[in-house]
Amino acid sequence: MNASAETTAPNFNTSDPKHLLAFGFGAGLAPKAPGTVGTLVGVALYLILSMLPVALYVLVVAGLFAAGVWAVGSVAEELGADDPPAIVWDEVVGFLIAMIAAPAGIMWLIAGFALFRAFDITKPWPIASFEGRFKGGIGIMLDDLVAGLYTWLILHVMWMMVEASLRGAGAH
Repeated sequence: MNASAETTAPNFNTSDPKHLLAFGFGAGLAPKAPGTVGTLVGVALYLILSMLPVALYVLVVAGLFAAGVWAVGSVAEELGADDPPAIVWDEVVGFLIAMIAAPAGIMWLIAGFALFRAFDITKPWPIASFEGRFKGGIGIMLDDLVAGLYTWLILHVMWMMVEASLRGAGAH
């Protein structure tokens, strides 16, 4: 990775669609924790998209993923870096993947956010292996896709456990 691309602020062109996406509408320019700030953009988008039927939600997220592969790959190439911290569209889309058909409620949103950030930061197996194996936009997007899938799985298992315990409590 080119160190100078990480230490200098990238040139954010607000009229360039690939910059708007790659930098998460500017969230990636946050001086501290740009990935977390980018995930918060994902939360805002989720609150809007969660009103869609699940099939349409999944279709929109797939489109955002595909657009992200193009945008983050192009911008990373412009910056001369493999995965610069300012590129946060992968976090945005990863969070949206995590929240597919998620249960409604603020506690589930917070749990999804916390789990996704934990998986994105710690990169448990095989998430970390995707970073070195794939290059360009697909490489940048894939590790967050897997972190989103891990989060989705854990969130849904938790939901099933809560539902089962509530059904069991009602039987007594």
